[in-house]
Amino acid sequence: MNTTDKFKAEQYLAAGGALSHFMSINQRRMLEVLICGEEGAEFVSIVIKLKSHIDLMPKTGESEGQGEAAQIQLHYFIGGYDAWILEKDVGSPNDDVVGVQTQAFGWASFGGKGDAEMGYVSIQEAIKNGAELDLYWTPKTWAAI
Repeated sequence: MNTTDKFKAEQYLAAGGALSHFMSINQRRMLEVLICGEEGAEFVSIVIKLKSHIDLMPKTGESEGQGEAAQIQLHYFIGGYDAWILEKDVGSPNDDVVGVQTQAFGWASFGGKGDAEMGYVSIQEAIKNGAELDLYWTPKTWAAI
């Protein structure tokens, strides 16, 4: 495993790191453990790819008017809850900490796509309630879900 990539992945997962606003501390800690394990190179690759993807995600309003052709960028899940994230919102000057990911725009549902409601999804609330970021999610259109 490339030690530079391993170091980057560890930095991305660290408290206050690039992924800290998108996944729970427990999910980040588990990835830190997996990075040091037998299949560490695979998890390093997942973390680096995820960080790059989040950096390049559209921001609020950039996907407007695309309808069902809009690309779903991230997926959160727990039990019967799913949140499909279309655009990130990087905070506002009124937030306690400028630049902290507190919400995103997309669809959320407790019963599948048919019951999904479009609007702002609180990333922090979803994480606080145990939702996990789907590490194996591949962006696809809303129509394809």
